[in-house]
Parts: sequence; C-alpha cells; structure tokens
Amino acid sequence: MSAVPLQPPRRLVEFTLDGEPVRVPEGSTLLDACRAAGKDVPTLCQGDTLTPKNACRVCMVEVEGARTLAPACSRRAEAGMEVRTDSERARHSRKLVLELLASSTDLSTTPRAAEWIEEYGAEPGRFGEDAATVAEEPKVDNDLYVRDYDKCILCYKCVDACGEQWQNTFAIAVAGRGFDARISTEHDAPLTDSACVYCGNCIEVCPTGALSFKTEFDMREAGTWDEERQTETTTVCAYCGVGCNLTLHVQDNDIVKVSSPHDNPVTHGNLCIKGRFGYQHVQQH
Repeated sequence: MSAVPLQPPRRLVEFTLDGEPVRVPEGSTLLDACRAAGKDVPTLCQGDTLTPKNACRVCMVEVEGARTLAPACSRRAEAGMEVRTDSERARHSRKLVLELLASSTDLSTTPRAAEWIEEYGAEPGRFGEDAATVAEEPKVDNDLYVRDYDKCILCYKCVDACGEQWQNTFAIAVAGRGFDARISTEHDAPLTDSACVYCGNCIEVCPTGALSFKTEFDMREAGTWDEERQTETTTVCAYCGVGCNLTLHVQDNDIVKVSSPHDNPVTHGNLCIKGRFGYQHVQQH
C-alpha cells in the first residue's frame, strides 16, 4: 500500500485581481492565481517543478502601491492586494522584453512566442540590423542531445535542474558577464569531457528548444519534424524497479523523444540516462 502524504488545509487569501475578488490558498503565487482565474499571463522561465528564478520578466504584473512591477511567477499573493495583469504599464513591459529577447535570440522553437509577439505588438526589428545577437552555432558533441545556445534566453532552468534543485551534478553553470553570459560546462569543455551524466533533465525544462534531443534536432534540420503527426503514450520505464513514468513521443512509428509527466510523484519530470535515451532497442528496423 502506498503512503499518501496528508497536509493540513491552507487558509485562503483574498485579494483583487483585475478588479475581481479572488481567493487562493496561502502561499500561492500571483501566477497561480491568474491561472486559476483563467487569465493568460505569459511566462518563459517559470517551471512547475523548479523554484522561480525571475529571469525572463515576461510575467510582470502591476501591484497597487508598489514602486516596480512584480514577477507573477514568484510574488506571493497577500490579503488585500490589488493586482492588474493587463494594465498599460504591464503590457508595455512585456512588449519590450519580448522585443529584446526576439531581437537577440532565435525564438522560432519557443512555444507561443510568435503569438505573444503579435498580441503585445512587439517589434523586434526596430533595433535594426546592427542589433547584437547571441549568434552561436549549435554544439553537437554527442549522440544524445544538442545545445543550440542561439535559442537560449538565460532562464537558468537547466542550471537549476542539473544542480541543487534536482540532479546535483552541477555539470553546467553561467559563465561570462552581461551580454556575453552563456550557459557553459566547466572551462567550456565538450559534454563528453564534463560532469554531465546525460539524464536529460535540462532538456525537460528548457522553454525555448535551446536543448533538444539529437533526433529532434536532426529531424528539424531535415524538415521532417511534425508535432501534429506525433502521438504521446505514457508508460513505465522497465530498466529498474523505481517505476518512473515515461511519455513516448512517436512519429511514423518511431520514438523521437522521451519526456516524463511533471505531476508524477516518483519522477516529477526527471529521468536518468536509461529512461530518457535508452529506447533504441524497441525500434530496430
């Protein structure tokens, strides 16, 4: 019989969200409250299995009486707050952030990025052809996954997943300062010479496609990657007795990548190298 952890009920906090009274459990973030109320507040760096880093600044909202805008992903709801998610100030902030991100990095594989750019009227091209860009070539130094930092927005989710929040491998960190800041292995060594254990948990949390399965990268390069033709099947990993859940992404009867449900109490979206990449034996042609 599985043990079910029980916690005392949390008291409710009442505040005003876009002029409407809302109640959320104590400890909830403003983003939690927005989602519960059906409000679509964009975010890139927020992850449901990671502690908020407040890095992308796309989810900024306006709190009455506050000098600055607040990141909805980390600001806790407080009783009596008056929060505006769609004010002119909040929308202008999101527009500018999207322009800065889209003018310097490749957001072509970032889910909903094009939609948000249109919604907020962002014009990344207004900075001109001389605007600084990340402009990095993809790092293809192993057969499992690719690091395409031209798409990296420095959300730090991969660093947290590799580090103290999940894997505790610490194979990657932020190197450099300012616009030269990059996610890097120690001394910028190839992954094969680093502390990486190829769990792929960094891929799981990457919001932009900067980290991707080698299979996905190759298929995108060939123009054959088509998510509309893919099916997803959740099963149990057969390599050991832990019972990790796997979600198999299948296209044309081939497994093209593997993820894991974030709400699974065993994995919380995390896997090891066998669960993430060890599927070739089931699809020999």
